[in-house]
Order: sequence, then structure tokens, then C-alpha cells
Amino acid sequence: MAKTRLGLGMRHRLPILASLALVALGAVAVARAEIRQVKNVRIAFDGGFAPHSLPRDRPAPVTVTLEGRISTTDGSHPPALRTLEVEVNRHGRIFTRGLPRCTGAVLQTTSSQAALRRCGPALVGKGSFTAVLDSTEGPIPVGGKLLAFNGSSNGREALLLHFHADRPVQATLVLPFVISRKAEGRFGTLLTADVPRLAGGLGSITSIDLKLGREFSYRGRRVAFLSASCAAPPGFPGIGFTFARGRFHFAGLDMDLSLSRSCRVR
Repeated sequence: MAKTRLGLGMRHRLPILASLALVALGAVAVARAEIRQVKNVRIAFDGGFAPHSLPRDRPAPVTVTLEGRISTTDGSHPPALRTLEVEVNRHGRIFTRGLPRCTGAVLQTTSSQAALRRCGPALVGKGSFTAVLDSTEGPIPVGGKLLAFNGSSNGREALLLHFHADRPVQATLVLPFVISRKAEGRFGTLLTADVPRLAGGLGSITSIDLKLGREFSYRGRRVAFLSASCAAPPGFPGIGFTFARGRFHFAGLDMDLSLSRSCRVR
């Protein structure tokens, strides 16, 4: 009889324990940006998704935000980013079938408005960026709009980032993020971009803020460019997980940062 009473008590306590665990995991999601410093270089990597309540057994549309900051602790010119890699958790996915595509050649030397006129149907995200130019008269800040288009690069599926500076000069950079699928491991999608030399090596990107997500029609039904599920075990109302990992590669310096987030089952 003692065993029976203990078993019933444990069964009643399991949902309570699961709920307490989810509250603790929610606290992890509140601790936003991940910050890493090596020598005098400091990286802040942040991001998330909405909504946080998702189905357990099927993907649902989401929007994703990604933010990156590059700075130095001594006020010196930030190093130029050579390569950026972003890995996304396996329970999130990118779907592009039926979505119009754009190419880098079409976007070159265009303003944000012209890029939207040429490739508006392929738009999947918007944001902003900042950069700094090193000069004999001191650092020159640069900033502008950031647009993301579904596209291709050298025959491979890619996310085309269109940077257009509107201060202090007009300038455009098109940066392809090549999309790769991973068959195994915690992360199912890898986005990789090789960053060209900016202003003859004098320019450095210092921040990127990007929001991605849209829905569109494919074969008579509504689908999402980005979707995700909440892979909590049966009986648990939610789960914490590694949402994304960013890898920042500079000349002679590599830095990795991971983001932990949580979701609820709806």
C-alpha cells in the first residue's frame, strides 16, 4: 500500500515538476545576449523567435530575430569580419519551394527602394546595420537599411542580404548567406557568408539587426518561409534548447557563441 500511495503522489507531482522546470527554462530565455571577449575584441550575439508557444508534433510559422555586435574594449578600430556562420536548431526549418528568387546581380548597386522594386516578391526579412571606416581623421560611422531576399549564389540556395548605406555616403553591399542542410546533430540548418573587404580593408561591420519571416502560397496552401515545433517530451509543457550558434571568423581570431531559449507546447 505504501508503494501505491507513493506512486500516486509521484504521478500527481510530475505535472507540477514539469511546470516548475518550464518556469526555470523561461528564466534562461530572459537572459538575452551572449557576450564573448577574446583579447580586445568583444562580440554580442542575440536572437529569438515568436511565437514561443508551438505545436509539439508539427512545425508552425515563426519569425526569427538575429542580432550581432562587434566592438573593442580599448576603442581601437574593430577587426574586419571575414566569415560568419549561423547554425539553427534542427526543430526549425527553412522552406523556399514556390517562393520567388532573386540574384545578387539584380541587386548590385541598388538602393533599398530599387531593390524592393526589383525583388519585392522574394523579400523575407528587414533590418538595419552599422559599420565604421578607419581614416586619418578618425573613425567614420556608416549606417543604413538591411533587406533579406530569397535567392541563390553560384547555383546554391541562399539568403541574399542587401546592405544599403545612406549615411554619410550612398553605398551597397550584397552578401549571400549560403544555406546548407545538416543530416545529423543538434543543428539542422547552416548559413555561411564570406564577407568581402570593405573600403579597401578600411571598413568593418559593427552591428546587424535582422528580422526574418513571411508566409506565402504554395500549391494552393499557405506555407511559411520559417517554421518550428516545440520538441518537449510527452507530459512536459515546454523545453529549453540551444536555439542558434554563431561563429565569427576574423584574421587570426575565431569566436563561437550559442543562444539558449525555451518554448511552450500549445
